[in-house]
Amino acid sequence: MRQLPVRMARWSARHAGRAIAGWFAFVVLCLVAGIAMGTNQATTEDFWVGEAGRAEAMATEGGLERSPTERIMIRARSGQLDMAAAGAAAQDVTARMRDLPEVESVAAPVRSEDGEVLLVSVVLNGPELKGKKNVVPLLEQTAEVGADHPDLVVEETGSPAISKGVNDQRGEDLALSERISLPVTVITLLIVFGSVTMAGVPLLLALSSIAAAIGLSMVASHVMPDAGVGMNLILLIGLAVGVDYTLFYLKREREERARAGGRLSSEALVELAAATAGRAIVVSGLAVIVSTATLYLATDVIFSSLATGTILVVAVAVASSLTVLPALLVKIGHRTERLAPRRAARRAARRAKCGKPARAGKPETGRMFGALLRPARTRPVLTLCLSVLVMLGLAAPALGLKLVDPGKDTFSRDIPAMQVYDRLTGSFPELFVTHEVVARSTPERAAQVEQALEDLGRRVQADPLFARKTEPTVRTSADGRISVLELSVPHPAPSAEAIESLGHLRQDHIPATVGLLSGVETGVSGDVARGQDYVAHESGKLPLVLGLLLLMTFLMTVWAFRSVVIGVIGVVLNLLSAGASLGMLVLVFQGTWAEGLLAFDSLGAIASRVPLFLVVILFGLSMDYQVFVVSRIQEARQHGMPAREAVLEGINRSAKVVTSAAIVMVTVFGAFVALHLTEMKQMGFCLAVAVLLDAVVIRLMVLPSVLLLLGERAWWPGRSGRRDERAEVPAAGLPAEVG
Repeated sequence: MRQLPVRMARWSARHAGRAIAGWFAFVVLCLVAGIAMGTNQATTEDFWVGEAGRAEAMATEGGLERSPTERIMIRARSGQLDMAAAGAAAQDVTARMRDLPEVESVAAPVRSEDGEVLLVSVVLNGPELKGKKNVVPLLEQTAEVGADHPDLVVEETGSPAISKGVNDQRGEDLALSERISLPVTVITLLIVFGSVTMAGVPLLLALSSIAAAIGLSMVASHVMPDAGVGMNLILLIGLAVGVDYTLFYLKREREERARAGGRLSSEALVELAAATAGRAIVVSGLAVIVSTATLYLATDVIFSSLATGTILVVAVAVASSLTVLPALLVKIGHRTERLAPRRAARRAARRAKCGKPARAGKPETGRMFGALLRPARTRPVLTLCLSVLVMLGLAAPALGLKLVDPGKDTFSRDIPAMQVYDRLTGSFPELFVTHEVVARSTPERAAQVEQALEDLGRRVQADPLFARKTEPTVRTSADGRISVLELSVPHPAPSAEAIESLGHLRQDHIPATVGLLSGVETGVSGDVARGQDYVAHESGKLPLVLGLLLLMTFLMTVWAFRSVVIGVIGVVLNLLSAGASLGMLVLVFQGTWAEGLLAFDSLGAIASRVPLFLVVILFGLSMDYQVFVVSRIQEARQHGMPAREAVLEGINRSAKVVTSAAIVMVTVFGAFVALHLTEMKQMGFCLAVAVLLDAVVIRLMVLPSVLLLLGERAWWPGRSGRRDERAEVPAAGLPAEVG
């Protein structure tokens, strides 16, 4: 593997035109293949977990699965509701909806207890997840009815309309994040390189990598269904790592160019950069891929979709850095070499005219980086203790972490369907939550099971957590094997009351009724059951995922640097970084003090998918900086420097580029804090904080302090490095005196 980046760079440099054309042909091919095959969306069955999933499987077996339902509310625009006018509007709605092929049935209008709202319920054809696509004609008809009855407000909500609103809002949010992150990324690259051309290269490769990964993810969805979240991660991670990898490679090529002083060709310089930065990019990319792959152990379609998108975009970003980037650098280098004499002459003329001497080369680190590194250099023990205490203090709030599965009650109220939903549940509180009790037995016991379910329905009437109903309704499959009872709860799904009602149902009411029947299998589904079972499923998988993540991080680090001690240090530092960022996440989002500052409504908990996903991704991204910083230290040792000088040299040379890369990542991730979805806000905030802490506290304070204190012991059991790795690039033609 050590020579692979060099061989790829050598071929690319010598066949620059073909390499560039081949890369963009690859990107187009990926997109064309993806568009031709389309995206295989996950089905409802792919989301089934726990008892709720088992109950839904039984209901589906009997043809009694949950159907997507829309609610159309008719109320007065002002004053009291005119029932004659409302009845006419309800008839209009009913007739229009029944004519739509997307509609299965329309229920009779129901009046609210206060008499101010008339409600028409419409059941859509097809599975639940298809509702957001099929709902568009219904929304159009509702709007037309409203226009035909100007004295009334006719509005629609329901899971399909809300899902469509969330998708629309997510698209707007992604466009907003791009408008924020792209300009800042460009400005950062311009500051780092001082050249429009050089700044454009990382952005070009990142965007082309994202395009290729999108196409590949569409193809991959036919093996592993797409849960609808992979695209977000491809954009989020793709821009961050795509720019980062290219940035590290570009900076190394420029260092080699400055060191060579015009004595080496662009092709030789690219090979030198590939021998060091290229290898670091491969190791870093593999670390992110291996870390992310542990998400597959969660056996959850959402995590699998997130893992697939992340792995693909990281792999493509690594490939772009090893193939087309060397070719682009050679093309740019040839142009630079042609223009260099004229530029040098102009600079000399300006200096002579102004009477200024030639400037000495700039130091690798500026005053800011020198100041940040000084504590570790002068007082490593004190710096290490204080830095670790700060990180542990930031991590402390994570001990109070609470998880919640974010349902529709948590979505932004900027979505029109959510505003209608609030009015709907205000007038019909029993529509907040429905528990679905499913029972499976033999056909000859159908009557007995139905009677037991009816007894269950009457029993819960005495429970104050459940909505009052006159008579429970039991639906039974045509073959008599499956029966379903729906029970209403007048509380939002994330509320303590709704969760408690599920516990009462599963632990008390069912065992006392239908649970007494031998040979009858029961299960409870519904929004609350889905959420609670999903959180329990993730919590059960967390030890397995985290354990393998720690093991793989350790093994990858040991493999990369041939040092057990460096492997242990890497795991501990990643835990510190992840713990501190999760602590900040809990501190900010689990309470209410930051709601106005970051424009969100606190859930009183963290979205259940966020911690596990973030820990995995943070370990991968932390490995980025670990690999690039420690690689520079290792290079200094191989060039003959003592351990202390190697640490300072390696961090000095990597500080600026690591910080520049961190600025790009923080900007990309931080842009997600401006989004509407609380779950995406939490992800963006935590990733941005983690990268910032990792780049500043971990890499400039904790890591150098540890390595300075350990000295040569940090590289045990490896041998003392006295080897110049650049000698492994024979094709570079490097003169003996260079380097």
